[in-house]
Amino acid sequence: MTDRGMATLAVHAGAAAPDLDYTPICTPIHNAVTYMYGSMSTLDAVFSGQRPGYVYSRFGNPTVAALEKAVAQLAGTAAAVACGSGMAALHLALLAAGARPGNTVLTAEDPYGGTLSLLREVFAASGIGVHAVDMTDLNAVAKAIEDWQPTVVLLETISNPLLRVADVCRVAQLTHAAGAALIVDNTFATPYLYRPADDGADYVVHSATKYLGGHGDVVGGIIAASEERCQAARELQKLIGNVLGPNEAWLILRGLRTLVLRMRQHCHNANLVAHFLSSHPRVRRVYYPSLPTHPQFALCRRLFATNMCGGVVSFELDTDDQVQVFRFMDALRLIRAATSLGDVTSLILYPARSSHRSLSEAERQQLGIVAGLVRLSAGIEDASDIIADLAQALAGLQ
Repeated sequence: MTDRGMATLAVHAGAAAPDLDYTPICTPIHNAVTYMYGSMSTLDAVFSGQRPGYVYSRFGNPTVAALEKAVAQLAGTAAAVACGSGMAALHLALLAAGARPGNTVLTAEDPYGGTLSLLREVFAASGIGVHAVDMTDLNAVAKAIEDWQPTVVLLETISNPLLRVADVCRVAQLTHAAGAALIVDNTFATPYLYRPADDGADYVVHSATKYLGGHGDVVGGIIAASEERCQAARELQKLIGNVLGPNEAWLILRGLRTLVLRMRQHCHNANLVAHFLSSHPRVRRVYYPSLPTHPQFALCRRLFATNMCGGVVSFELDTDDQVQVFRFMDALRLIRAATSLGDVTSLILYPARSSHRSLSEAERQQLGIVAGLVRLSAGIEDASDIIADLAQALAGLQ
């Protein structure tokens, strides 16, 4: 190529990857948009699906595929599909499961606020029936399924932010008996605590932004399911375009390497924090599944084989004054007020003005999102330092 012009050299020099007789121990980041092969017949075979490979990164990418394989193995499913965010993954799972105009989605009455907004403002607005039920009340779930005949049932293993726990196995049985598909958002539990696919979930969704990535530096989402269901989701994804980039996939894949170690510390810290808060005079109520006062305490001990209950603790201060709640949050020195969870750093937020801000005051009251409720995502710092920070901030309440 040395006899070619400078512009040509700048474009093509070093572009052809060499044949390798070695394997890097870390998954490479494949930033290529498109891929070439030795002949058009080979490219055509890849396009047609007769030969494995990649042609365009909206259709598939090697780094993203490595993440999908890793998550599928952790989730106990045959395949997985990575998306640009947790909400994108949930949206795609609902579509792949059959949420179409004229059909019905049955959801939990107290999910993440973004999930409620997606169902109301996108799905219900397009002619899809959306109904809610208390997923912890199996009799109510059975009646709702009988009454509404849903195509899709959607729940969270551990709900956000009140940490209610669903009996996935029983809900799956009721769902499948009606010929519907079950989607389980397992973000709070992660595959380390619980694998919903083992108990009949058809689609398992994770906001990989949270514990899978784990370091507060990447946004992504994952659907884990059977190969057939994932293939159908991929075909939709090609059209919708909600793909995950290779750099983001690499960061999440790196986060997975320490998932178990981090989750052990998250859960350990959250458990200690929950017990501290439950005896504090300025705290009205604590929501955490390992506490005997939790309504699904017995279910949690059966569901979570590790006897760990996640890294999130929600609690009500003994005040309904937003000014006092904000004063408490502003007084924190170690714990950061930020809208996420699952980070190595401890984070706290005010659900009424963040995750559930789009709901009316009456709706929040009905769900239990009261004025004094805050949600803490315990990081992996020393538990004593997290508790000391909470103690000094609580001491400043009037």
